[in-house]
Amino acid sequence: MADRVEIGNGILRAAIDPLGAELVSLRDAQGRELMTDADPAYWTGHAPILFPIVGRLAGDRYRLDGGDYALPQHGFARRRTFTLAEQGAAHVRFRLEDDAESREVYPRAFALDVTHALGGSTLTTTVTVTNRDTRDLPASIGFHHAFAWPLPYGRPREAHRITFPEHEPATLASIEDGLIAPAPRPSPLRDRVLPLSDALFTEDALVWQQLESQSLRYDAGEGPALEIGFPDTPMLGIWTKPGAAFVCVEPWHGIADPVGFSGDIWDKPGMMRVAPGASRSAIMSVTLLP
Repeated sequence: MADRVEIGNGILRAAIDPLGAELVSLRDAQGRELMTDADPAYWTGHAPILFPIVGRLAGDRYRLDGGDYALPQHGFARRRTFTLAEQGAAHVRFRLEDDAESREVYPRAFALDVTHALGGSTLTTTVTVTNRDTRDLPASIGFHHAFAWPLPYGRPREAHRITFPEHEPATLASIEDGLIAPAPRPSPLRDRVLPLSDALFTEDALVWQQLESQSLRYDAGEGPALEIGFPDTPMLGIWTKPGAAFVCVEPWHGIADPVGFSGDIWDKPGMMRVAPGASRSAIMSVTLLP
């Protein structure tokens, strides 16, 4: 197993695992952990990168070029070891390229680059997929960051909330066996604020299929806060398992299949079409506010 890579700038320090190019730790200048404790009783993930799909496929299979292929929920990138391509004191870039194993389930030539870079009090993660095939490449990109709940600043768990900068009038998607159910779910927002509680997640994640905001704020009403930016991803999931010491903020360009979906992958909601030789990127930033 490859060693984790650490980067820092005196304000934040991050650790990244080559397995999935996954952020596994983000600490402030005093060494306080802002990410999940990864308690195996709940979930051992930290911040997996979702590629080439987001969410679950109907029947865990998709159709492309007349073929039928199997992919697990959220794709395969999070289970693959990336190559360290570039490293500095405050940034690191990992790369995953297609190989015989990936082409069995995803028949395209590609390169997937994941860069984690610190600048001031912000960690920016950039995911870029490049189509190295002669045919259009279907792709979705998603983030799945699990932040400490409660944050390590002394406020109680029940004081924590998520605030959106824009009004979000849309209903949420309902989840049925990991797929998008036909009946919508009422929004739990109070104006632009989501007060966090375990009761929100007894029926799985909160899923916005269309979001007006391109950022949100996670805090406990006072004290330090996290501002999370996602300018390239129009969908959002927020998730935890009741009782766990984390809350996931998941900006997505792509989403699970609707219940009963049997179309081609190009018809899958949120699927990007990347032309030969072209690239598509998505960014997620995390800023520690005083």
